[in-house]
Amino acid sequence: MNDATDIVKSDAELAARYGSPLYVYDLERAVAAYDDLRTSLPEGTVVYFSFKANPHPEIAEALRERGGSACKAEISSTGELAAALQAGFDPLDILYTGPGKTTEEVEAALEAGVRRFSVESVNDLRRIGQAALGQDAVADCLLRVNSTASGATTSIRMTGAPSQFGFDSETLPELMPELRSVPGTRLSGMHLFSLSNAKDEESLIAEFKHTITAAAEVRDSTGLEPELLDIGGGFASPYLSPGERPVYGGLRAALEEVLDSHFAGWRTGSPQVACESGRYLVGDCGRLVCTVTNVKESRGGRFVILDAGINTLGGMSGLGRLLPVSIQFESSEPVEPLERASLVGPLCTPGDILGRNVPIPDLRPGDVVTVPNAGAYGMTASLLMFLGRPAPTEVVMRGDRVVSSSHVLFVRMYE
Repeated sequence: MNDATDIVKSDAELAARYGSPLYVYDLERAVAAYDDLRTSLPEGTVVYFSFKANPHPEIAEALRERGGSACKAEISSTGELAAALQAGFDPLDILYTGPGKTTEEVEAALEAGVRRFSVESVNDLRRIGQAALGQDAVADCLLRVNSTASGATTSIRMTGAPSQFGFDSETLPELMPELRSVPGTRLSGMHLFSLSNAKDEESLIAEFKHTITAAAEVRDSTGLEPELLDIGGGFASPYLSPGERPVYGGLRAALEEVLDSHFAGWRTGSPQVACESGRYLVGDCGRLVCTVTNVKESRGGRFVILDAGINTLGGMSGLGRLLPVSIQFESSEPVEPLERASLVGPLCTPGDILGRNVPIPDLRPGDVVTVPNAGAYGMTASLLMFLGRPAPTEVVMRGDRVVSSSHVLFVRMYE
């Protein structure tokens, strides 16, 4: 990383200085998102920052410094572990999650001092226990629960169906004697994560109400009194298009009410309540700056070709739920009325499409454009190695002042 103190006024200036394409992250916006989320949650709630959204250590460090002991790290790989440690997180403040943990990565996490794991199956628990015994340690384990139904009917569902994630809730009463007896482990809580990117506050509240009710049912049917109750996330943020993060004015009161109904001691930390967030915390802190390389017509269609494609942005677009991408264009001249075109990348594949029928100004080769709200699931959710094109530079800013620049992600995370 290169320290810098330059003030930069435009994305075109950033592209000229650091190359194109490049990701730009504003730490002030990440901190503002953290403050908004804290205000929306009950007093005392722990926030786990989900590194999968964006593992840049400087972003994570800014969130950790802002949140203090109430901001912890949720990771699911040794690469994210390295980033969390680089960002200054105490290993005891790290939650290791994921359905496919290997013995090697569990051992690496334990060696680094991590002691809290979310477990998804009997085999997962046994693997963690065996690795812990090998290091004369005891792993605190949260049972991830796949409940039988869901509260919201929209957004990205992660519960209420057959899944690689978690224990089916109806099987837990019978499994509990076996789970309690695994050497090297201690069952210390529950982990429920059933929704991503809630459509609206009503959907988010409905899902959290269902989640907390489901956790109480598991407690009652198994006798497991959770020390930590991780109720997941689902906080929304606009993705790759203009828009503002929602502020959840009614969430805090709704959560307090349902927690009071089912976990009477939560206000004094029994259980400690936690939420997870990645998208909400970092989504609007980042943008992708790229350059138009060509504009062409084909059989009545217009194509704007960028130097950034699915290798740089939107590698998850094949799932069919992240399109279309929108762009913004800085210009000192009046912008012509918008036309419609397909935004495509530079790759030798017809799948390199960022958006179809996207409204754009009259762009020309060499114009610098910006994809907004790309701080979450940008580069880390893309096909970075496809066709061997270089990864973008990442520039970190505070407002209009450059803090650092770095290249490349894999070097940063694994060196």
